[in-house]
Amino acid sequence: MTESPRRSGEYPEPEQQPYAFPYGGGGAYPPPPAYAPPPPAAHRRARRPVALIAAVAIVAAAIGGGTAAFAERLAGADSAAGGSGVTGTNVSQSSKGTVSGVAQAVSPSIVEINATSASGDSTGSGVIITADGEIITNNHVVSGASSVKVGLSDGKTYTADVVGTDPDKDLALIKLRGASGLKAAMLGNSDDVKVGDEVVAIGSPEGLTGTVTSGIVSALDRDVTVSKDENPGQDQQDQQGQGGSGQWPFEFGGRQFNGDTGSSKTTYKAIQTDASLNPGNSGGALINMNGEIIGINSAMYAPSGASGSTAGSVGLGFAIPIDTVKAGLEQLRAGGDG
Repeated sequence: MTESPRRSGEYPEPEQQPYAFPYGGGGAYPPPPAYAPPPPAAHRRARRPVALIAAVAIVAAAIGGGTAAFAERLAGADSAAGGSGVTGTNVSQSSKGTVSGVAQAVSPSIVEINATSASGDSTGSGVIITADGEIITNNHVVSGASSVKVGLSDGKTYTADVVGTDPDKDLALIKLRGASGLKAAMLGNSDDVKVGDEVVAIGSPEGLTGTVTSGIVSALDRDVTVSKDENPGQDQQDQQGQGGSGQWPFEFGGRQFNGDTGSSKTTYKAIQTDASLNPGNSGGALINMNGEIIGINSAMYAPSGASGSTAGSVGLGFAIPIDTVKAGLEQLRAGGDG
């Protein structure tokens, strides 16, 4: 077939006429493509790690924020548990399991109580359970009191009112007048206590405020019997010249210790400890190594014939389990049985 002649002005085929650069310059070059080519594969591969790292960083930040929020919720849960009056005395992580850590955390929540009654003046201890000044102590510390003064670990003193008493459990609730912002104790669970557990006791033996002793749980569920009556033998500092024994009498195993308990008495299950307790420790705290109150110290054995300051601890002390306290707290707030 005969080829048709080219029209005037048509360009020759590329192989016949090289492409001329539009802005000058020489040399032949293929004509530019009709669309932009994709970036080289090497460049695409270089971008992927950068994008991946950015995505990972965003996810990590989100996870980190979530972890912080979760930790805050955990802390908030602990605080909420203390809303009923059990916050403030957790031992720091670095000091857990040490007597010094427990003492530092809990001492601000332990008070000295001085009660005046017709029988004389008595000294005991107490445990702050709310920031506005509710304090748990023994009934025998404030029984029959016409005036109650409370000294805090920072040296401040308050007047207190007896809110409720439960002679059957040897417990009492008092409330400071005009107090706020106090450090309340963390109440534990005495059902979790085991024989051999390490414990710390804090109280005001012989008026020595904030005294710390330590030991172990020697036994559980001891049937301790104490008097329910106002008794001149309660933890007394000034009554020895008036014939008081300076000890709170109790019975165990059918035998009397530290004097006569009288005719009106009550028996409760107690935690036995070898942590040193002395006159004035009554109403103070028995504490586990996490800084939680597991008992309210209430009785101690003294050698026969010893009284007052001559009656030193021989490692036989007793505490009311904190679960007993928690079970009767609302009743005490309503006035108790006294």
